[in-house]
Amino acid sequence: MHASQSIYRLPFILLCLSSLLFSASFNMLIPELPAYLSSLGGGEYKGLIIALFTLTAGISRPFSGKLTDTVGRVPVMAVGSMVCFVCGFLYPVLSSVSGFLFLRLIHGFSTGFKPTATAAYVADIIPRERWGEAAGMHGLCFSLGMAIGPAVGSAISQAYSIDALFYCSSVFALLSIVILMNMKETLPPPQRQRLRASSFRISRTDIIDPQVIPAAVVTLLSYVAYGAILTLIPDWTTHLGISNRGVFFVAFTVSSVAVRFFSGRLSDRHGRVLVIEYGLATLILSMGILAWGESPFWMVAGAAVYGIGGGILSPAVNAWTIDLSNPHQRGKAMATMYIALEAGIGLGALIAGWVYYDRIARIPYIFFGTMVVAALAWLYLRGYKRSTNREGAAGTP
Repeated sequence: MHASQSIYRLPFILLCLSSLLFSASFNMLIPELPAYLSSLGGGEYKGLIIALFTLTAGISRPFSGKLTDTVGRVPVMAVGSMVCFVCGFLYPVLSSVSGFLFLRLIHGFSTGFKPTATAAYVADIIPRERWGEAAGMHGLCFSLGMAIGPAVGSAISQAYSIDALFYCSSVFALLSIVILMNMKETLPPPQRQRLRASSFRISRTDIIDPQVIPAAVVTLLSYVAYGAILTLIPDWTTHLGISNRGVFFVAFTVSSVAVRFFSGRLSDRHGRVLVIEYGLATLILSMGILAWGESPFWMVAGAAVYGIGGGILSPAVNAWTIDLSNPHQRGKAMATMYIALEAGIGLGALIAGWVYYDRIARIPYIFFGTMVVAALAWLYLRGYKRSTNREGAAGTP
């Protein structure tokens, strides 16, 4: 495809629609899961709701990266959606604390597979100079799923039951799979292999792509806040007197969606690192608002600013990762970035749950801690920028 042509062609549109449904499938559960776990008698394990999910997502990344580069993009995406489909039906069956936590562990394989292959698919069908824009628009659709999911999920749970919510999650995942079945594989035939036992053998060189470490470090540090948010916001929302636990996620996603209409293009025009700097600064501000503003208004304001930061940051980091990668190892490169993402979310969720321990007064202090971690990401990026500028100057005749 020529760079001047529109990126909004059928393959990209189908990919975005599939991702929207996939995102809605697992995000619609998040606002209701802390209360559901408490009803099962496992309130002290709330930090594990997200931590277990991200653990298996992170563990599966090297496998999904290798399979994406060898077996194909579409099969790996389909596996991710299939996990969501199956788990939605099993939650009502395994209705004990241990059964629930086991399913959270299994459910994490979904995001370990689909986003890795999706990012590689985008890079295959979009010209390099439009990667930022494409990442922004795809992220917009994924974010719409994040907005629709929690709002619809809370409404279904309140109007019907938590089991109805689980089944609805499966339906969304099934629709995502149906779309994928109509998409053409983009991995070149010379690279394609049949699925065999050796496809799952992972060596040390298959786990991490050293070329994309800078993007991975920024990703890890910036997503600690998101792990804390996923763990704490449902209880914080209830504490502030808001009945629908999806309100934060709606405000966050609406602002993120609005920004993504142009944020991806900014990184194409002005450079990834500069745009990431502004995204991190906005993220730091948002966590400060959440830490110091204890009211429904400030929670929604913090959510909106957080969405703006994420909407600026995510497309630029995704495109930067692809920029730094080897074209024949895009799956591994994206897997490396996503391992860092899952590690950040998992650490944020685990530490937040451990510190929180059902004591609501501690939540603002946890938000402040995540603000400090995001500031470390900003400082790291500034240091990276200075070092690359020095290297560039040294290489100039």
